Amino acid sequence: MKNGFIAVLFALLISGCASISIPGDKVCNTSLLECIEEPKFIELPTYKKLRNLPPAEVMPVVAVYKFDDLTGQRVSSDGVASFSTAVTQGAKDLLIDSLKAAGAKDDPKGTWFRVVERGLGLDNLVRERQIVRSTREQFATEEKPAEGVQPLLFAGMILEGGIIGYDTNVETGGNGARYLGIGTTNQYRRDSVVVSLRAVSTLTGEVLLNVQTYKTILSTGIGGDVFRFLDMDTKLLELESGMTENESVTWAVRSAIEAAVLALIQQGDERGYWKIVYPEGWDVQELVEGENATWMQVDIDEKDLKADKKLWEKMLLKNNGEKDED
Repeated sequence: MKNGFIAVLFALLISGCASISIPGDKVCNTSLLECIEEPKFIELPTYKKLRNLPPAEVMPVVAVYKFDDLTGQRVSSDGVASFSTAVTQGAKDLLIDSLKAAGAKDDPKGTWFRVVERGLGLDNLVRERQIVRSTREQFATEEKPAEGVQPLLFAGMILEGGIIGYDTNVETGGNGARYLGIGTTNQYRRDSVVVSLRAVSTLTGEVLLNVQTYKTILSTGIGGDVFRFLDMDTKLLELESGMTENESVTWAVRSAIEAAVLALIQQGDERGYWKIVYPEGWDVQELVEGENATWMQVDIDEKDLKADKKLWEKMLLKNNGEKDED
């Protein structure tokens, strides 16, 4: 009887080696190619809020020179030197994408920021403009003189900042149980990332706007094992199974950057540097609690709806030309 039980377990193990089930309705057989997933378009909740933004009255021209990782954190490893950074080094590209996505629901080009190319890409741009200018001069004639190249657009604001914090093991925990050699465990870990974004006036150098956003990164793991002696303690049975799931650090950084852009737009509207064009007949209750207008909640898990509602009421009084009693 016990020999038959062990034979069944070995058969299950062999079948498990040949076919591995992965969460997400994905089953990998002997070929690794069957496990490869197609690329996906990332659309986080903060991205949807950016797209649903009401348009700006006048689109400000902004430039992004640098938006780097300022944490200096490296990937943790046990006794091995690692040169891999803990967070993405492409935060500048994520910021530019967020700026262009603001208000893109009504216009694919975006309705908020006009972003000009700066940083390392500016050298390539200048070289290409020189090629265009020299080509036009080469093929110019007396009847059709060479046309000049349109001057570059200058930015009224420079957006600065970066990833200023990345903390691991902010919160850890778990639980488990074991009985007669059969046990199960589950654990979790919470990390955090902090992003800072500020807008600097090109003419005066004054810092006009400054916001910081915080995003948690969750990692979970579950597992089970069997450790039993069989056949008068002469045979040992061991089984283990488990799975871990880690929230993408890059996605978390992107979400924090998108939330920072949302907060920057809100702060700029409050201080009068630009104006949000609200739709006609908009309702405060719907904008605060409705499904299509929760974009003002920078962090839906932590931000208080009552504070948002009060802010919207103040904006409504301002738009109607009334004075706030506070």
